[in-house]
Amino acid sequence: MDQLPNLGREQEMLSIMGLNSIEDLFSNIPEEVRRKDPLPLPPPQSEEEIWRDAEHLLGSNINLDSRPSFLSAGLSRNFVPTMVGMLATRGEFLTSYTPYQAEVSQGMLQAMWEFQTMVSELVNLPISNVSMYDASTSAAEAITCAVRVHNKKASQKDTVYISELVPPHRMSVIENYVQGSGIDIHLLKHDENGHLDIDSAALANGACAVYVEQPNCFGILDEGLMKLKDLIGENTALIVGVDAVSLGLVSPPGDWGADIVVGEGQPFGIGPTFGGPIYGIFACNDKYIRQMPGRIVGLTHDSNEKKAFTLTLSTREQHIRRHRATSNICSNETLIALMGAMHMSLLGPDGITVLAKRIAASTETARKAVSSIDGVELLHPKSSNFREFAVRVPGDSEKAISFMDSKGVIAGHPLGTWWDSHSSCILIGCDERTSSEDISALVTVIEEWIKEVSN
Repeated sequence: MDQLPNLGREQEMLSIMGLNSIEDLFSNIPEEVRRKDPLPLPPPQSEEEIWRDAEHLLGSNINLDSRPSFLSAGLSRNFVPTMVGMLATRGEFLTSYTPYQAEVSQGMLQAMWEFQTMVSELVNLPISNVSMYDASTSAAEAITCAVRVHNKKASQKDTVYISELVPPHRMSVIENYVQGSGIDIHLLKHDENGHLDIDSAALANGACAVYVEQPNCFGILDEGLMKLKDLIGENTALIVGVDAVSLGLVSPPGDWGADIVVGEGQPFGIGPTFGGPIYGIFACNDKYIRQMPGRIVGLTHDSNEKKAFTLTLSTREQHIRRHRATSNICSNETLIALMGAMHMSLLGPDGITVLAKRIAASTETARKAVSSIDGVELLHPKSSNFREFAVRVPGDSEKAISFMDSKGVIAGHPLGTWWDSHSSCILIGCDERTSSEDISALVTVIEEWIKEVSN
């Protein structure tokens, strides 16, 4: 295209579009929402000045490792081996988009297949996909998957039962997924110990699906869940959300009848990272494979009988017609999932068991120490916990946590932000990095808070 004479670049582009001015370009935007004044931006800076300002801003953040931290509530502070970062930053992994040309992507496909294999072995189900966005989208996708499989056979058509102890942020994602689809959600009750009311759960027999979590949002491990599949029957999908690390110590859901297992993969491979990017796990049995969201890597043999990997049953909208897709799950979580596979492979089965035991031990030690404080009450004193437990303290828990933060300890999550009825409760989370010194510091600041509110 010949250059237009005597015109600036902006006017040149406007002229090609048949417009006279920027005002003409934005004429369809209502006047009341247009910005009249220029953006309040600083003048241009040198690279040195930009770095200085960025470091100043970043310095206002609090690193979870800079002080004793008991914040969990869905994402876990963890230790990721240095080798994971070293491997993940290799060029062949950094470009981990969907390998549409399988014949030239064997290494990436094999890495994805290894991830699937590890997840399947961890939960004891035969099929896993190449991850989801996070635990919440995994749970929502599992529910819609189960409805697609069961709604023609279910006596309670398009009905699902969900534990009332699913945390609000996850329930919000589930409700967002099912709105407008005709799926009817009922809540399953729990008793004063935080355990599922198994007798009332029998009402779910004949529904499309039941979704529960093990451990639940209070960190409670519920043995009663192992009877749930027998109560709801084969025509109702049992979906279980898990803490992936806990499976190094407790029975995998596949052993006690789970049809679909979902969960947060973040403890393997990556830190909390301000909430993302992270990845979710999704595994199921054969009945659900053709309605499973995302994509699966398969192992086969080429014409020379050598092992070959390829994408198979990719039912997301990038691969098939949009109206036939089961999800729009994309590829941006693949690198993070591969980091999880690297972490799991470095640990090995025995290492995962040791990791789970370390977390269980720190949880129990902190639980005993905190519950021994006068004025502190365990919310579920008869429960067994993994990673998290809840306590009631005097006064408002948000104020208590702010006070303890000012003393140099991140004491946990204020449960009043989830439920108004728990405004005096704190969810305390532990991990493999929780030390005896951290627990002592937590006890000290809780005691100081109790003195503060009693004066």
